[in-house]
Amino acid sequence: MIEKSIGLIELSSIAAGFQVADTMLKAGNVRLLLSRSICSGKYMVLIGGETAAVASAVAAGSEAANGCLIDHFVISNVHPDVFVALGRTQTPQPDGALGILESFNVTTLIQAADAAAKAAAVTLLEVRLAMALGGKAFVTMTGDVASVQASVAAGRQVIAEAGVLVNAVVISRPHPDVYREVI
Repeated sequence: MIEKSIGLIELSSIAAGFQVADTMLKAGNVRLLLSRSICSGKYMVLIGGETAAVASAVAAGSEAANGCLIDHFVISNVHPDVFVALGRTQTPQPDGALGILESFNVTTLIQAADAAAKAAAVTLLEVRLAMALGGKAFVTMTGDVASVQASVAAGRQVIAEAGVLVNAVVISRPHPDVYREVI
């Protein structure tokens, strides 16, 4: 299955997270991308698939949340780099610029990563979601300076409009040791 869309549900209960994951997978022809507890005692379920199936699964999961729903979303036509960065399989080239977007929540960060990837010719390196981050999330990207600046600006706008921006930076020609920390 080639994912074209992603859906995420964030919950305040770990037990409800398992139930919601099961409900989502039974509701549509979707693939489970991530299902795990995250910092601050929350749980997230991230799925991929065709847009209609993802939307149906997110709707069913939201209904099954029984008062534990924190947030949810569906993004259609997700940039392919988002899927790759979720799996952290991109290795940075030590040239160009490094951009970092940081959010107080998972859902907005994924939306910002998609906006950043679509804004300019950058490579998303990693989308890290709430593990050992106090519930925060961040995305790293690389490319030429102008592209990274445009992408970070697009992602920053998404996060700022949601009121959950922690920080957004662009580092021109980072030291090679900084890149080693990214991978």
